[in-house]
Amino acid sequence: MKKVLITGISGFVGSHLAEYCLSKNAKVFGLIRHRSNLKNVAHLRDQIEFHEGDVEDIASMYLAMDAIKPDIVFHLAAQSYVPYSWTATAKTMSTNVGGTVNVLEAIRRSAPKAAVLVIGSSEEYGLVKEGEWPIKETNPLRPLSPYGVSKVAEDMLGYQYNRSYGLNIIVSRAFNHTGPRRGKEFVIPSFIKRVLVANEKRSKIAVGNLDAIRDFTDVRDIVRAYWLLVTKGTPGEVYNICSGRGHTMKDVLYRIINYIDPSLNNKIVIDKRYLRPSDVPVLIGSHDKITDELGWYPEIPFNTTLKDTIKWMKGKQ
Repeated sequence: MKKVLITGISGFVGSHLAEYCLSKNAKVFGLIRHRSNLKNVAHLRDQIEFHEGDVEDIASMYLAMDAIKPDIVFHLAAQSYVPYSWTATAKTMSTNVGGTVNVLEAIRRSAPKAAVLVIGSSEEYGLVKEGEWPIKETNPLRPLSPYGVSKVAEDMLGYQYNRSYGLNIIVSRAFNHTGPRRGKEFVIPSFIKRVLVANEKRSKIAVGNLDAIRDFTDVRDIVRAYWLLVTKGTPGEVYNICSGRGHTMKDVLYRIINYIDPSLNNKIVIDKRYLRPSDVPVLIGSHDKITDELGWYPEIPFNTTLKDTIKWMKGKQ
């Protein structure tokens, strides 16, 4: 039985990944902070062994890694909300970059043979020029947010620790992903919440830039890809995970409105509070590499993802 350590297990992706690893008969260990909200994994508490620690505290990383000695490590713990990185840039860097250094140092000391997945992001690509999409792993990295910069650093640390120390590190660059349990501050749950409120109060739906184009994948397809990467991927390599299809934010919003109440289509207003200092205009990825090498492709239709997320959010009101 493989011993799997998931940092950030209590988060949106971490909870789905824990479920998937358990379905693969793995022994799952989760790294949590003393203040972690465990609602996403409450239904799994009897199946997971939790260890308290903080990626920004290297001593706690050493203790956790010494105690577990994992065969597989998924490093998900991060400050993952892009808009927050504009107002808390130093915190984003210390969590994402410093935290990754601490995790990799602990792995190097206590579990050097472990298969490790470092979680990058499509935000690393940033400014994608005309004709560069669908975006391949070889595309230049031009991050347009502090979060994107932090993920480039994590990506490069994964490469460096693989080349310098021989650690079995693979880097993923997942494009936008969503589904049940996604935090309400992220774009699709945020749209759903605003539409549900407008439906109840007959109020306006305030939004930001609706022209941005994003590539969305269901989180349940994402974690399936993560498992394939650590079990069959090539250490030292980078893999995009995406649907290969782009949706404008306007299209996403209108789909949500039409599922909840089509009469709200005339309630949309642009609010500058939701506009970023700079925004990536187009992010559409190519999953050719992971498909050709590992046979992964997205299976869950976007409309199914939206309907499942709406159903989940209605249950949380």
